[in-house]
Amino acid sequence: MSLDFENQHIEYKRCLNDRFEPAVIAFLNSSGGILYIGIDDNLTVYGVKNPDVVQRQVADRIKNNIRGECLGLYDIVTENKDGKNIVKVIISSGPEKPYYLKERGMTPKGCFFRNGSRVENMTTAMIEKIFARRIRNSLTTIISPHQDLTFEQLHIYYQEHGKRLNANFAKNLDLLTPDGKYNLNAFLFADQNTTTIKVAKFAGTNKTQLVENEDYGYCSIIKSCKKVLDKLELENRTFAKVGYPFREEKTFVDKDALREAVINAFVHNDYSELMCPAFYIFSDHIEIVSYGGLIDGMSREELISGCSRPRNREIMRIFKDVDLVEQLGTGMEKMLAAYTPNIFELSPNFFHVMLRPEAEKTTEKEEIFTEKTTEKEGFTTEKEEIFTKKTTEKILRAIKDNPYITTKELALEFDITGDGVFYHIRKLRIAGRIQRVGGRKSGCWEVLK
Repeated sequence: MSLDFENQHIEYKRCLNDRFEPAVIAFLNSSGGILYIGIDDNLTVYGVKNPDVVQRQVADRIKNNIRGECLGLYDIVTENKDGKNIVKVIISSGPEKPYYLKERGMTPKGCFFRNGSRVENMTTAMIEKIFARRIRNSLTTIISPHQDLTFEQLHIYYQEHGKRLNANFAKNLDLLTPDGKYNLNAFLFADQNTTTIKVAKFAGTNKTQLVENEDYGYCSIIKSCKKVLDKLELENRTFAKVGYPFREEKTFVDKDALREAVINAFVHNDYSELMCPAFYIFSDHIEIVSYGGLIDGMSREELISGCSRPRNREIMRIFKDVDLVEQLGTGMEKMLAAYTPNIFELSPNFFHVMLRPEAEKTTEKEEIFTEKTTEKEGFTTEKEEIFTKKTTEKILRAIKDNPYITTKELALEFDITGDGVFYHIRKLRIAGRIQRVGGRKSGCWEVLK
């Protein structure tokens, strides 16, 4: 664990002091961040003597001293730095801004925001502007289309994780509207509902040849999510290369990134119009689509940097309770550890995640290493190598004829997978025979020799 100096998203406290609540509120009212307890502003690690006690104190102080519902918007964990325990508080940007100190109310003395590495008081004008923008049409306030709901599945999932729901679970989990009726959150977690969760499989690289179409909806979205995860895990086939001295196995797409993309789609989907996420399996990639686009006020840069701002706080909380979600923000970290930000395609109403085979996620330096290792360890036979060279030359000629040809078009023309196209293109680039000019979408290929 390396430490950065305090900035827009990082704050240090040597101990739990009276500036803790303002720092948390500032993150809630801004774009979220991480607060470390046991480290001072100069990055000197002091640690905390009893991290369990500090964790309980942190949770109690957030619950009792800050107004604006915070459940599901923070995580508290213990980490080790230089042999000492520190407490890490991960805070999301909140949907019910402005958050404020209970004892000072929604006033300039009680409302704070993040300005670089500083915590500053809001002005009256800022408070009024933010309050006016607050989205009131949340899932909590939307009445469920049905009121005769049951929650046996939800009880079972909690029991499986050593937790029991009491008679007040609907209120405690924010499944009720202010007047006591089941809300849209309750509808989504109920044993039976009218949600449709589609998983479609196609023979090629587009949607022209549908071979399978399953619906995993009409039940609690926890059950739907688990079914989708099981289905995509089954479809995420494993490839093996046998050589000396090791057998190498790789999945079609990165399995951790796939899992996190699926869970993120369920948690961050905009269900206000009962639109649900959808999942598509192609021969060269897996596509995950959620409705709603980016959350209002959040930029692509903040998304990629790991800033956490859950669209559905209540869904996030329940998914965490049943261990589908780990810490806030870890899903994005896992996806970007395996892939570049190019996997995200954003539009005003939809959020696409495009996961392709591992060949597409390596850097040029890694590609050269992979190719040299493959040749050295002799993963391909002489017969296979002759076939590979023929295909590589065919692809080179196609690029000469049309420098703007896409990988999808090459895959269709030569009846190979997208992964195969990238393998041959990688060989041509390593050999210095082609290079890419311009960006991935607007650029073209240049033949060098």
